[in-house]
Amino acid sequence: MSTTLITLFAVLAAYLLGSVPFAVLASRVFGLADPRTYGSKNPGATNVLRAGHRGAAALTLVGDAGKGWLAVFLADRCLVAYGLDPQVVGLVALAVFFGHLYPVFLGFRGGKGVATAAGVLLAIDVWLGLAVLATWLATAIALRYSSLAALVAATAAPLYALLIWGGNALVLVIGIIAMALVGKHWQNLQRLIAGQEPKIGAGKS
Repeated sequence: MSTTLITLFAVLAAYLLGSVPFAVLASRVFGLADPRTYGSKNPGATNVLRAGHRGAAALTLVGDAGKGWLAVFLADRCLVAYGLDPQVVGLVALAVFFGHLYPVFLGFRGGKGVATAAGVLLAIDVWLGLAVLATWLATAIALRYSSLAALVAATAAPLYALLIWGGNALVLVIGIIAMALVGKHWQNLQRLIAGQEPKIGAGKS
């Protein structure tokens, strides 16, 4: 099999993996309502938490982050095994991330990508991932707004990447992911400005 076909297969597989809706699956496992029917209607861990079930939210978080990490981890291993171009890691990172945002299994209406992006970053560079997670956590603890924490962490991610690497193709990949995250949280930003954004742990409406 040619490296081009392997690359196409890797990108497609990453997209399909990213499309797996762990928020919906976890909610079904625990007998909860579909997260697309309450709160922010976002199939993500924060919205599942609004149902009042920490176990389902934790499973969603681990699943969404895990699929991002696994896709990039396997792509990195394939570089050695199949002699692929290093840019394949970036393509796979984008594929699994946008698979979560626009999943084929949910009619291309997915989550906002925070956990999946975190998994991707941890697989690309553990120190970069930890720095971004620390930024998200510090903002979330201080202000109790998941969306604001995501916006701050997304903005910081490409800056941290530049500090670590100076500049390469992966910085561009992380910049694209960051811009997509900001775009997905645009309505949250408007609600934050209007004082209408629910805080972490707020019950479903």
